[in-house]
Amino acid sequence: MLELRPNCEWCDKDLPPDATEARICSYECTYCAHCVETILHNVCPTCGGGFAPRPIRPKGAHRAGLTLGLGHHPASKERVHSRWTATQVAELIDRLKDTSPQQR
Repeated sequence: MLELRPNCEWCDKDLPPDATEARICSYECTYCAHCVETILHNVCPTCGGGFAPRPIRPKGAHRAGLTLGLGHHPASKERVHSRWTATQVAELIDRLKDTSPQQR
C-alpha cells in the first residue's frame, strides 16, 4: 500500500492524502505537480522515471467487514526531502527530459 507521503520532496509543499496535485514515481518519490512540470520536467531525481498522479485513498471503508481507508491505513506523517542537489537534478533532467518515461 502507498505511503502517501505528506509533502513535496523538492519545495516541501504540504500534500495531504486528498491532494490532487500530488505526483509519484514508481518508487513513491512524491512531488507536487508544479515541481514535476516546471523544475523536474517529468524526470524523477532519484530513479529517472516519470510521474503519475497519486491515487486518493478513501477516507473510510466502503465494504462491510474490511479494514480499508485512511481510518485504518493513515497517510505517513514523515516528511521526506530529496537528497539530490539542484545541480545533480539539473544534470539528470538534461540527460533524460527529451526521452519519454517508457523509453528510459
